[in-house]
Amino acid sequence: MVTTGRMLLSHNFDISDSVIPPLSREQFAQVFIDGLGANAQCRLVNNPHWIVEVIFDTDSYSPIQMGELCAQALVNLRISQKKDAKLPNTLILGGIKTTPATSSSPDSLQPGEWGVDVVETSDAERFLQGIGWEAAIATKSPDSIFKVEFKDN
Repeated sequence: MVTTGRMLLSHNFDISDSVIPPLSREQFAQVFIDGLGANAQCRLVNNPHWIVEVIFDTDSYSPIQMGELCAQALVNLRISQKKDAKLPNTLILGGIKTTPATSSSPDSLQPGEWGVDVVETSDAERFLQGIGWEAAIATKSPDSIFKVEFKDN
């Protein structure tokens, strides 16, 4: 029997349009539909915050491994689109939902599922400080959060 995990992805585009073009919700979803291919089932969701649902086999991939695949899918697209000499920093910030769901909609995050913020920024450290990442994760169990970071050096 296949055990599946579920992630919902949001997009935080914290960068100038002159570096890389912004993505519509549909384009953002297509990055993962195409980029994750046979590794996961992806679809665009109807939710004001979440954009993409990713269903994956937890026997094949841990949440952080799926986060790494998500980062690679986005970076691969951005390599073909970059206007600048360098790509922006990409952060994949995941946390497992432990509080009751705010909605019973199938497109909302449910307890035990991963909420993942996909961030494109010119300065990962500044972004993480701005959202208080270290303080936010200080009380969390290490297996309930993950961070994947890509920097084009």
